[in-house]
Amino acid sequence: MASLVERLVPDELWVLFRRVVPPTEVIRPQGGGKRRADDREVLAAIVFVATSGCTWRQLPPVFGPCWQTVYRRFAQWSRERVWARLHRVVLDELGSRGELDWSRCAIDSVSVRAAKGLLTGPNPTDRGKLGSKIHLVTDRNGLPLSLGISGANLHDSQGLEPLIRRIPPIRSRRGPRRRQPAKLHGDKGYDYDHLRRWLRARGIMPRIARKGIESSQRLGRHGWVVERTVSWLAGCRRLHRRYERKPEHFLSFVGIAATLICHRRLTAA
Repeated sequence: MASLVERLVPDELWVLFRRVVPPTEVIRPQGGGKRRADDREVLAAIVFVATSGCTWRQLPPVFGPCWQTVYRRFAQWSRERVWARLHRVVLDELGSRGELDWSRCAIDSVSVRAAKGLLTGPNPTDRGKLGSKIHLVTDRNGLPLSLGISGANLHDSQGLEPLIRRIPPIRSRRGPRRRQPAKLHGDKGYDYDHLRRWLRARGIMPRIARKGIESSQRLGRHGWVVERTVSWLAGCRRLHRRYERKPEHFLSFVGIAATLICHRRLTAA
């Protein structure tokens, strides 16, 4: 089991996770009682659920803690925004090493079918079936910088401003923290003059395809990186279909997938 836990949660990721996880509260100061499940074993079980796509009840007992404990810990860490902080810490490590390229960023979204819950809506590309939409902004290398979810019936253009505002101030190899790209590439779903004006007012040069003027092939020279990142997110099978009733739980799985993508680049650097 130790080898499985170390494979799912490498030492480098565990060190970063310990920086963001809240301290453990002592429920029984007098001692006694059942030993608290190890955080690393629980984290490995959560990563297994995210990557394999199994349900909580199908979680194999090889990890040690039962599935109820793993789910309670996942819900607690989701409320405390541990996954968002972990993603930001990994981005800071990448930025300090110069692995983030802010010269060209790209924005896109992908729809997934949803079983229930808030932030869902009829998907116009899936015969009106209930679904949710994942929005993301990536750097030039395809590393996710900002994430968000919405109902599948929300237009892509409405997600641009919240995503750009949600990019955290990330460390750089030299100079102050940075949170704005030099250019932003988007498909024709973002072809609105007010979005271009909003981006230019913040010093971001819009590179958005125009309806009826520019072909999609021209955007593909630079926008394919975000489509590749979408395929990387699909590697976490828990994102193939949304089963979570609470939107913050589904967003947590999106954040876990994005963190794994960034950490893979961090270990390869």
